[in-house]
Amino acid sequence: MSNLTESLIKMEKHNSIFEQQIRKLDVPICKVFGNMKSLSPVEFSETGETLSTKDTAQVNESFKNCVKASGNKVLAATGTNKNPLSKKRVAVLFSGGPAPGGHNVVAGLYKILGKENTLLGVKAGPKGLLEGDLFEITAADIDSIMNTGGFDFLGSDRTKIKSEEQFLSVKKTCLNHKLDAIVVIGGDDSNTNAAILAEYLSSDIKEDGSGVQVIGVPKTIDGDLQIGDLLPISFGFDTATKIYSELVGNILQDTPSSRKYWHFVKLMGRSASHVALEVALQTKPAVALISEEVSEKKMSLAEIVESIAKVVIERSNKGINHGVVLVPEGIIEFIPEMTSLIEELNEKIAVYEKEMHNLSGVEKREFIYSKLTAQHAQLMATLPDYIEDMLLAERDSHGNLQVSLIPTEQLLIDMVKSSIKATDPKVPFKTLNHFFGYEGRCGAPSLFDAAYCLNLGLTAASLILSGKTGYMASICDLNSGGKPVAIPLTGLLNIERRHGKDEMVIEKALAKTDSEAFKYFAERRNIWAKEDLFASPGPRQLWGPASKQTPVTVALNRKYSNLDFKIGE
Repeated sequence: MSNLTESLIKMEKHNSIFEQQIRKLDVPICKVFGNMKSLSPVEFSETGETLSTKDTAQVNESFKNCVKASGNKVLAATGTNKNPLSKKRVAVLFSGGPAPGGHNVVAGLYKILGKENTLLGVKAGPKGLLEGDLFEITAADIDSIMNTGGFDFLGSDRTKIKSEEQFLSVKKTCLNHKLDAIVVIGGDDSNTNAAILAEYLSSDIKEDGSGVQVIGVPKTIDGDLQIGDLLPISFGFDTATKIYSELVGNILQDTPSSRKYWHFVKLMGRSASHVALEVALQTKPAVALISEEVSEKKMSLAEIVESIAKVVIERSNKGINHGVVLVPEGIIEFIPEMTSLIEELNEKIAVYEKEMHNLSGVEKREFIYSKLTAQHAQLMATLPDYIEDMLLAERDSHGNLQVSLIPTEQLLIDMVKSSIKATDPKVPFKTLNHFFGYEGRCGAPSLFDAAYCLNLGLTAASLILSGKTGYMASICDLNSGGKPVAIPLTGLLNIERRHGKDEMVIEKALAKTDSEAFKYFAERRNIWAKEDLFASPGPRQLWGPASKQTPVTVALNRKYSNLDFKIGE
């Protein structure tokens, strides 16, 4: 066996040259925790800020124990906890889709809990919690996962714990493994589940009559879990958007090279356009649609198509027969006529799920036409069969339309092509379409996400050692050293319609058209449409001058003076 062969074999199983080096990466931490060689848990004090929503009165009635404990008040780290709790047995799980940086949250938990406490990993997410599939995490485990992407160390799933039988299973797991606390790493729905678990486990769970603490950690590449300055962004967003921006930048560079294609790129982000907006700000494409603007301006599908066709024709008149169109994954739910159709479909599918289960595609369409209002039935009949079939597809575990399965980018291509043909048939319009989603979910975290996640883990563990429950860990003031804060989960809950009934959930944070990020985008997009002014940001950087770049939307919206994040400085 040659030296080369030996070295290549050693690179297998997550040991590429890159992976070996990122494990050694120096990740900055908030000064309040000390330093990596001597970490200390922090204590928390009330900030004076109390959170509420339009449904707080009803929420407070359903979450009496957690509200009594927290008062829905925000907490902030104030210094070293000199009397932290010890002998805690803490379980950590991933919930929902993967996001870069999750492993560093686990590492942060382990490092603060230290030798006086035990960290247990839950395999396969909430399902593993129900089944009691736990194992003890070791120092060697942490060394192997530090700064790496994916959720493969623990695995994840989308089980929603809501039935009495499921709660009893969780209680059994807590008793069998003598758990004192559970950390749920997930998005808005997963943190909603964390709030529910915190209330259920708040008392009389363990043999001594005490409860089990529950702490949430904000994860989602969609960026739709934000709470102003308290939670500027969820983890994973920065890495994912940098990966997508690199890919879009490559395509943008290809368009003037081949000089003949329009690329329609659908970007992951089912309910909000944060990803599309961030990628647009980083790459400057000819067209970028923002779902929230479409909804606010009540733009019809025909108007969206016309706006794209107009740009294509105007660029063609200048001899530019290429470009890129960015399409948010969930835009179809924001087009007014489609919004009302989908809302009625969600209700009807929830009611007639059994009757529709064994019907063919054609039979499903005919069945649902008879149940819809005449206006919606007529609208649905005008859509291509491939769109109708996806609108009738099975909903996800949260009752949501699976928008990632709907080829919205192909629908726009077909309609823009027809519009151009009717307006100016001489304009060339060759197209290619893409969907960037899974490409960004499990990449090795950017330096921002690596640092953000490690500090989130340090914060979550500190909350446990302070005896807190029902909070979500966060790091704010990213441009001035970073500050660990605790956000009361009950202060975020709203009542929404899910599966045909009202449920208490954390509201998704949509992109705001009055935000600084959107206003800057709106000022520049017409200029980007007229000529090639695109930029290729390149691959995400873990060291060097570009490594400390904050997401552009965060820097603009929080009014930072530059793009650099300064955690630990």
